[in-house]
Amino acid sequence: MESIFQRIAAELNVRPQQVTATVNLLDEGATVPFIARYRKEITGALDDTQLRTLEERLRYLREMEERRETILNSIREQEKLTPELEKAITEADTKTRLEDLYLPYKPKRRTKAQIAREAGLEPLAEGLLADPTLDPEQEATQYINAEQDVADTKAALDGAKYILMEKFSEDAELLGSLRDFLWEEGRMSSRAVAGKEQEGAKFRDYFEHDEPINKVPSHRALAIFRGRNEGFLQASITVEGAEDRTQAHPCESMVASFWSIKNEGRAADKWLGEVVRWTWRVKLLPHLEAELMTRVREAAEEEAIKVFSKNLHDLLLAAPAGPRATLGLDPGLRTGVKVAVVDATGKLVDHTTIFPHVPQNRWNESLAAIAKLVLKHNVELIAIGNGTASRETDRFAAELIKQFPKLNLSKVVVSEAGASVYSASETAAKEFPDLDVTFRGAVSIARRLQDPLAELVKIEPKSIGVGQYQHDVSQTLLARSLDGVVEDCVNAVGVDINMASGALLARVAGLNQTIANNIVEYRNQNGAFTSRNQLKSVPRLGDKTFEQCAGFLRIMKGENPLDASAVHPETYPVVQAIAARFERDLRTLIGDTAFLRSLNAADYTSEAFGIPTVTDIISELDKPGRDPRPEFKTAAFQEGVEDIKDLKLNMELEGVVTNVTNFGAFVDIGVHQDGLVHISALSNTFVKDPREVVKAGDVVRVKVMEVDVPRRRIGLSMRMSDTAEGQSENRQQQRAERGKPHAARPSNQAKRPQGQKQKADNGGTFADLFANAKKLRR
Repeated sequence: MESIFQRIAAELNVRPQQVTATVNLLDEGATVPFIARYRKEITGALDDTQLRTLEERLRYLREMEERRETILNSIREQEKLTPELEKAITEADTKTRLEDLYLPYKPKRRTKAQIAREAGLEPLAEGLLADPTLDPEQEATQYINAEQDVADTKAALDGAKYILMEKFSEDAELLGSLRDFLWEEGRMSSRAVAGKEQEGAKFRDYFEHDEPINKVPSHRALAIFRGRNEGFLQASITVEGAEDRTQAHPCESMVASFWSIKNEGRAADKWLGEVVRWTWRVKLLPHLEAELMTRVREAAEEEAIKVFSKNLHDLLLAAPAGPRATLGLDPGLRTGVKVAVVDATGKLVDHTTIFPHVPQNRWNESLAAIAKLVLKHNVELIAIGNGTASRETDRFAAELIKQFPKLNLSKVVVSEAGASVYSASETAAKEFPDLDVTFRGAVSIARRLQDPLAELVKIEPKSIGVGQYQHDVSQTLLARSLDGVVEDCVNAVGVDINMASGALLARVAGLNQTIANNIVEYRNQNGAFTSRNQLKSVPRLGDKTFEQCAGFLRIMKGENPLDASAVHPETYPVVQAIAARFERDLRTLIGDTAFLRSLNAADYTSEAFGIPTVTDIISELDKPGRDPRPEFKTAAFQEGVEDIKDLKLNMELEGVVTNVTNFGAFVDIGVHQDGLVHISALSNTFVKDPREVVKAGDVVRVKVMEVDVPRRRIGLSMRMSDTAEGQSENRQQQRAERGKPHAARPSNQAKRPQGQKQKADNGGTFADLFANAKKLRR
């Protein structure tokens, strides 16, 4: 059997030595960001994505090894472990295969088959199976035993049946064959629960739904499971031909064939056929259906978690507006608009409430109040939350800019997802113990514009709301994946140790919340850090932790200019060697592009640091502490378009991508309802993955293709050549096509715009998709 390391190496298409070295580092307590950045020589330059996959597979395979050992010990204790069985268990390559092999030996409650064996009926069962020419009734008379509760031949044959049913249903090879057959040929079928059609109308797309089980996309699978969990849908696995009651179920035939049971008119053939039928319907079908449904659910959850993780990654690495005084507006109507002003460092310097909207309509008074705050604190940016009254508040900000042009203000609508969670959190309470909860949201909105990453790390990742069905998936796996994303993003950007909150510091490689709080406390008591070496004076921050975190912490204007870069303290001697060779002051090397590009990395390698590390050092010296995030840009929502009723077909608008799914992207166009750009409408060329074209936070130009006011659905296209009329014709044609037999449908691929076939293949029309999308967003 190949080792865990060899298996992971094959899956990742890397060398086993790379896996072995990485696992050793992980086992020693090294973090993924640290390994990816500072141990490239050891791992062969595996990136953070490969390392996360390796880490997850290592966890799975180690759990499987523990389970394998438990199973071997259990069977060994029963004195039933044969060399053949031990070999099969040792070579099992999945948890499912392991459990199949263990099934006959797994301690279980006292079954009917066990009771029958205790009554001495096993020879009857085995005899009839071995020789179908025997008469079951006649053979059974020999096993009647009142003391064992075998009162008559029927009781004896029933006991024999239970024995064979257990035998048939616990054979690992047969289970594997049936599982593979159902996975390849089975269909996932969902039907409405009788009488629940109206109550469960949101799941009506799945009231009569069938598709190959191995091709069900994540969002549809999770929708069906949610409908089942809420009591509106029934879900099952069906096989073509199984509904024909005049013939045996295909899987029954497989069971019969496996055990060489045939109906040749012999005395026991009918009885054995009945045993096979019972085995399939009572034992195998429920077991395999539950198992395959779990397989579909787990695959759907895995895909949903990937989607969430990618969107979170894009959101966290959205362009920061930077250190500029910002005014945050948390919109509201009756309760007013909460206002918070933060300075360039994110510190709260002022707050108030204004009432420009109904019912108070104190418009001019509110304009004057905000203008006064802007002048007082030299505000440059206005951040507006995108919740209730967002467009009204956006219009208010536009009026402010128009009336006071000399203020040089810019306004930006900011996602406030999770802001209420932050406002009521322990973190917010510690930051602002004397500030009312309602104002904390405004502070968060302002800071999100300055630095999305620094602010969003204070919120539980799943509360940010950029995933699909996040409440339906494994919360353990979701949390682990999202935490990894946050960790990777924070360390990719780096953290200013003298500006960062405890929440942000806790996400730095090697640190936890306790040490992060200790850093903040040390900073408060001793003033700003001037050197990375000072970190060693922080309580509980030992040498190992320093090794892991130091390279990701920045000290601006410190004693050593390298402390403001991603160059790790352990590699400072490399930079000093370069400076010494050319008799230059270390500070003059930084940013000298021509000089740095003339260096040969191989000239500065050693046993400790190879070419990858030295190359990274030289690159970092060229642009020290560079931020990998894109340049800050904003979307301009069109004036007069504030509600879904204001939309017109073929209208061209600017918007912000809020969420990317496997079937398209949702775009905020400023009407309190995101529109959907289906995958086929993202580009004039074929798109396999929407993330090839867009990501969360992108500013995009879209065209309105469909508006359904009653159901609040908006269909958009990023192909400006598309027309709403053309889309309507395509939908009518698709509906007509669906009503024809498949063979009779004409080939109209040439008439479709590029990508149109993909649209049909990925979920149908906008109307079909929105039913899924509304559920998906919850």
